[in-house]
Amino acid sequence: MSNEEIPMPWMKTLEGVRKTELQYKDLHPFKFLEHRATNEPNDPMIIFPKGKTLTYGEVYREIQAFQAGLRSLGIGKGDRVALMLPNTPHYVIAHYAVASLGGIVVQTNPLYTHRELKHQMEDSGAKAIVTLTLFQDKVNKVKDETSLEIVICGNISDYLKPVTAFLGKLLKKLEDPRMKRLENNYLFKEVLAMNPNGYQDEMSSFDSIAVLQYTGGTTGISKGAALTHKNISYNAQQTREVINSVPEKKGSILVALPLFHSFGFTTGLGLSLQLGVPMVLVPRFNAGDVLKLIEKYRITFFPAVPTMIVALLNHPNSSKTDMSSLIAVISGGAPLPLKVATEFKEKTGADLVEGYGLSEASPVTHANPIGSEKAKPKVGSIGLPVPDTLVKIVDSEDGKTLVPIGEIGELCIKGPQVMKEYWNRPDETKKTIIDGWLHTGDIAKMDEEGYTYIVDRKKDLIIVSGYNVIPREVEEVLYEHPKILEAAVAGINDPVKGEIVAAWVVLKEGETLTEEEVIAYCKENLAPYKVPKKVTFRDELPKSMIGKILRKKLVEGE
Repeated sequence: MSNEEIPMPWMKTLEGVRKTELQYKDLHPFKFLEHRATNEPNDPMIIFPKGKTLTYGEVYREIQAFQAGLRSLGIGKGDRVALMLPNTPHYVIAHYAVASLGGIVVQTNPLYTHRELKHQMEDSGAKAIVTLTLFQDKVNKVKDETSLEIVICGNISDYLKPVTAFLGKLLKKLEDPRMKRLENNYLFKEVLAMNPNGYQDEMSSFDSIAVLQYTGGTTGISKGAALTHKNISYNAQQTREVINSVPEKKGSILVALPLFHSFGFTTGLGLSLQLGVPMVLVPRFNAGDVLKLIEKYRITFFPAVPTMIVALLNHPNSSKTDMSSLIAVISGGAPLPLKVATEFKEKTGADLVEGYGLSEASPVTHANPIGSEKAKPKVGSIGLPVPDTLVKIVDSEDGKTLVPIGEIGELCIKGPQVMKEYWNRPDETKKTIIDGWLHTGDIAKMDEEGYTYIVDRKKDLIIVSGYNVIPREVEEVLYEHPKILEAAVAGINDPVKGEIVAAWVVLKEGETLTEEEVIAYCKENLAPYKVPKKVTFRDELPKSMIGKILRKKLVEGE
């Protein structure tokens, strides 16, 4: 099917609102930082609340030193390096150090259990991991069972002001355990000091893989979406055009979304370099603290998930906080309720709009218009495609036939931000990318103005506060319990989190278990957001004629 045959009603809607095609700068994301460091070395790049403010020049020098240290440890072009970090300066420095030596960053959630972390290290073949001393024991257990060779541990106090670090330790408020001297374990600061003047630019090609962003997709165990430098660079530039009402060099970006998540990485780190404004890094979201940061640092742009916005609006200090600096907020990861969007606009004057993306697309593909009188956001819609992004809705059965405007089908996307492949999974790649089109698995419809609406989330996928949970992964953990005969997992609606994980369990004959015992067992084997919040015991589970457990019937029963 040629592009000319695809209806593109959004083109007319976006006239005079934002560009539908861009002239891209073919620069690696790291080169945008290098450019800022060369031309604006004294401008702030990272604000670490209660800690240090780092300029572009300072960050660039630490990247160079850390890269030289990594090379001294034998890490080079093509090697995978996992970053298991919250939003601290360590992440930014390590990420671009790996990029500048031609390595590949493996995005890793610090909440992962041993089981989840082991899978990701085995699948990616990571040679090294950068984390905090807080996670040293967990990481070394995995190191002993996989090809992981090197562990680098930072401390939160590395980037606190000296007096803050001293008082924090004195009052025992800092979770900075002393690093154990284990084989091939190094402190972050030690790596910085190994060969501070030995930096060499060894960037891989623009089309080479930069990041493995792990995602569950629609089914099965998590897979690494292989994103190239071009994917990431172009998506940041596409998203910059989406927020064209936000001026450069004004205010700052609040980065409360985790940088290890593609949404936080692109709309936080990527956009800060496009705008030339500092990132205010928030390691852990707390509504009261975030309200103070919005006021103190005159935040202009804030990427968020709906649960964050709800928490801000319901905080007792919300009405007392000056949020007038906010110009735009993009909400993603879960549907945005009309009441929330309306109330936020009334309180702040800022546009709060819903967007859409997925890890396989770096991730941004859609966003509602921001700051335009000509085209307005449509509540319930994920908006209009970002520049140079084609969208089609096809028959969800055959995956080919284009459906008419207004009718539902599978959402497919084509654009420069679409991943190269799933890491080491050619069969999965062929199923997902067909003739250049990314088949999202989401059921959607498009209206006559080109706005897209998600009708149904990816089959069986559960979205908890913006995080994807694969039912099968939770089910596999439940099936390993010696007392459980059968298990099914699905999402049920929740007013705060969007959805929560629910489990239905059939016990082996003669066995007994309580809901609390099942939940406690899951907590030992799953990240917190994947743990069932509700467990129902049944004598049997509903099944189809061929014996497939019918999750839909279980959810309907709720």
